[in-house]
This record gives sequence, structure tokens and C-alpha cells, in this order.
Amino acid sequence: MTVTGTSDLDELVRPLLSAAPNATGAAVAALHRGRRTVLVAGFTAQDRVQPITPGTRFEVGSVTKTFTALLLAEMVRRGDVRYDDPIDHYLPPGWRLRRPAPITLEHLATHTSGLPLIPLTTMPRVLRTWFSNPYQALGPDRIRTGLARARLRSTPGSRFHYSNLGVGLLGWLLAEAAGLPFEHLLTDRVLHPLGLTGTGCNPTLQAVGHRRGRPLPPWLIPGLPAAGTLRSTAHDLLNYLAAHLSPHGTPLAAALTDVTRPRIPMADNDHLCLAWFHRVKPDHHLLFHSGGTCGSTAFIGFSPQTGTALVTLINAGVTLRGTFIQRSYDTLRALATLK
Repeated sequence: MTVTGTSDLDELVRPLLSAAPNATGAAVAALHRGRRTVLVAGFTAQDRVQPITPGTRFEVGSVTKTFTALLLAEMVRRGDVRYDDPIDHYLPPGWRLRRPAPITLEHLATHTSGLPLIPLTTMPRVLRTWFSNPYQALGPDRIRTGLARARLRSTPGSRFHYSNLGVGLLGWLLAEAAGLPFEHLLTDRVLHPLGLTGTGCNPTLQAVGHRRGRPLPPWLIPGLPAAGTLRSTAHDLLNYLAAHLSPHGTPLAAALTDVTRPRIPMADNDHLCLAWFHRVKPDHHLLFHSGGTCGSTAFIGFSPQTGTALVTLINAGVTLRGTFIQRSYDTLRALATLK
């Protein structure tokens, strides 16, 4: 195990390293009032050859959505697009959507477009590989066909419905607006400016994913990369969260501030920002997002009022009885109250 940091932070986050018995490796990083700690344990695969380090890349699944939202905010700042632009302005040639009312870019980023989780017409292909690589056969052509047939679950802007299709479509539209592939656009506008050199879409050189102890191939999502294709490290993700905590002085200061503004009210004191879930506590706020592929699980969160951030990564997929994400969230809450 490689450990750097301070003992009080270590004591709180160390139990997360063993919170997923099906994982061969884990990485946890935390920041609290200027103090940092990074803890790692295990190996990248069952052969126990390559140990986990702070620079080991993990699949982060839907954590990708927060990066896509930041890309949107940065493109709005530059004047490339506007939040209230109808998606028709940027749909690629041959793409169309049946809908009762206009859908905007902000609707996609806040899961209020009414679009389903994925196109229902693609479900037969998804179900065939549900426990290994369900999205690998869904390339752009199948997503385009599914989008044209998709029925909205609600009027755009009226209700929250979590949608991989919606955020994945947002990535396509931003790429069309910029004239660059999504992966290149995200790298140029977000990853490089923030110095996130260990983060990207390439599925090589990463911890091997596992489900119930069985190794899995790298997660592929060619038709919806903006919804869940990123790989990242504990080191990069902690720096990513640190930029959200202290945006001023970063190249993306305005965009980092904008993505954390509450936009959509939800139950109790919860809100949705641009992709980020926002929860109000008596003396602080929590912003967080989780991600899961078939073989990996990730959680990131931060509290602006207390200067707190937490990253947790394991190379084991989410299961119905798994508690890793909930334990990660509970640890973030505990860190936010640490004096």
C-alpha cells in the first residue's frame, strides 16, 4: 500500500479500501481544508503483478457526465453554444428526434429532456451482454436510429429522468458545434487546461474490471462516449475536485463556478446542477456523482463550504447488494464535518 497524507484523514477514508471484497484493487483520495491524502491497496488484476498506485487508471462510468457538463459550461462561456439552444441547431446530418416540445442543451445536462435511459429499440442488443459490456454494440448508427424512434417520458423541462442517452447526445451536439470528435474536444477544452494528464477515453493501461470476481474486458460505449467513457486516476480526480473547490485562478474558472449552480429542485433540499447532484446540509452543501461500469465503480464528491473532496475507485462493478457508493457518500459527509 502507498500512503501519503495526514492521520485524521487516513483514519476516516482507509476503511473504503476494503469496502468491496470483489475488487483486486482500490484507490481513495481526500482533501480537507488544504490537507491531502491518497491511499491505495491491491493490484490492477488477479495476477497480482502490477500494484495499484495514485496514477492507476480506473473506468469511472457516469462520473464522465460531470466532465461533459463542464465542457458545456466552457463552450457557453466561449460563446460557442447557449444553454437554451434547441438541440435541432446542432443535430448531425441525418439525425432527428420525435418530440412534443423543443429540447435544449440544458435539458440534456440536467436530465430533464424526457429522453429514456437508453433507446428502447437498442435493449435487445444491450441485454445480450448486460453483465460484461452492454453498450459495446451500440455505435453511432444504432444510437441515431434509436433516437429517431424514442418516445419522451415527459415534456422537456418538466421532470427529472436520468438519461445516458440525453448526456450522450449532448456530447454529440457539442462535438458538432465545435467540429471536433468528442474525445478530442474534451481533451482540448477541459482535460489539458486542468492538467489532467492521466484522464482520457483510451481503454488501455487501466485496472482490469471485475464482476463477482470474474475479470472483464475494457468497458466500451462507442455510441454515447459523453455519458460514460472516461478513465481516470485518484490523483487526477482529486485535482479535478480541487479545481471545483477553488476555481479562481484556473483556466476554467467561470465554467467551474457555473456547473455547481443549483438549477433543478428535487426532493427535500436536493437540487440538480449541471450533472452534479446537490444536497443541502445544515452547515454545508454536498455535491457528488457516482459512476459504474460492469467492472468498476467510482464516486466523487465535494463540499465547498468546508474545503472537502473525496474520490473513491475500485475495479469491481456495482451489484444490487453492494454498499460501496453509499459508504463513499457517508464518508464524504463525515469528512465535511471534520474539524
